[in-house]
Parts: sequence; structure tokens; C-alpha cells
Amino acid sequence: DEGYDATTMRAVAAAAGVSVGNAYYYFESKDHLIQAYYEEIGKAHRELALARLTGTRDLAERLRVALDSHLEVIEPYHEFAGSFFRVAADPRSPLSPFSAESAPAREEAIRFFATVVDGSSTRIPAALRAELPRLLWLLHMGVVLYWVHDRSPGARRTAELVERGVPLVVKLIGLARLPGVRGALDDAIALIRSLMPPEPGIGPGAARAPSRSLR
Repeated sequence: DEGYDATTMRAVAAAAGVSVGNAYYYFESKDHLIQAYYEEIGKAHRELALARLTGTRDLAERLRVALDSHLEVIEPYHEFAGSFFRVAADPRSPLSPFSAESAPAREEAIRFFATVVDGSSTRIPAALRAELPRLLWLLHMGVVLYWVHDRSPGARRTAELVERGVPLVVKLIGLARLPGVRGALDDAIALIRSLMPPEPGIGPGAARAPSRSLR
């Protein structure tokens, strides 16, 4: 209600009906509180989407379910997202989805998109398959950005973006199998790798440091 900048941990504690000391025990600052929000949203999204993905192997359908499920989970926070975006969009902010502080939530999201890809029956070149989860996460971030600015009733335009955009994305993925496209694909992947350093903790055997429960 007051906007992110004007909100204090004392006000959060009062609204939650807990002591300020108890609030600080779980969250060192309101930035840490938002990181927990990211993780809770991500958890709810994965649970909803994975239940809906069961038995579906078509990549377009799996990607549509993944994106639509996230829009459904974040829908109650649409107004908050609009006022909060100014903070999260600052590349120096720890609340940026691309920040080091946001790495745990970001890594979990990329792993989820790896599950989306791995469960599909679509043939994908090995080089593209290795990068595709991160590329799909970037697509996902683009959809969220559009949703933040979408003022159509019920964010109808964002739903249309997903409905019409996903088949195009999957068609582009399919083109990667064509011999004449392979060279350009390799160049594009090399460029992406040079611009985006590997995420720590992503891959077989990766582990996360334990965090305190929100409950």
C-alpha cells in the first residue's frame, strides 16, 4: 500500500502481527523478504505446472502450460508488480532477477525449464538443448515484463502473447535441426555463452545451501 521504498520492516512486522525482532530473525531486511517471495512464488508455480504437465510430451503444450501456470500464480500480485518493477528493474538492485542475490530462485526456475524440455518428445540438437532451459527462462522473464505493463482486462493481452507466441518459439527450435541453420545456431549459442556466464549450482549434483523455513 505504501510502495516498496516507503515500507519498513517495522511496518511489515506490525501488519503480520509479530515482533520486529521476530521479523528480523527470519529476514535480515525487506530485500531478503522479497527474495523469500520470489522463492515462494517459484515453488507454487512449479507445483502447479508439474501437476499439469503429467502425461504431456508435446513441447509447445508443455511450454504453454509452464508460462500460463506462472501467470495464474502471480495474478493476485499484478498491482504490486507495477509499483515494485521500478526497484527490480534497476540492474544494481539485489532484487533484480539477474542479481547474485536472486541466484537461488533463478537457478530453480532454470531447472524447472530443463524439466519442461526433458519431458518433451521434440528432437533438439545437443548444443541447443544444453542452453534451451536458460533461453526459455529469459523468454519467461520477457512474458513477465509484458504482464507487468499489461493493463488489459485480466491481462488478456499477455495470455494472447503466450497462446500465439509459444508455437512460434517451438517452430524456431525445430528449425535448429536443419543443416543450413546449424552454423548460425552455433554462432548464436557461442554469443549467448559469452554474454551470460554459467550459473553456479546448475547441473548434476548441484546443491543449495539450506535456508530457514518460512513457516
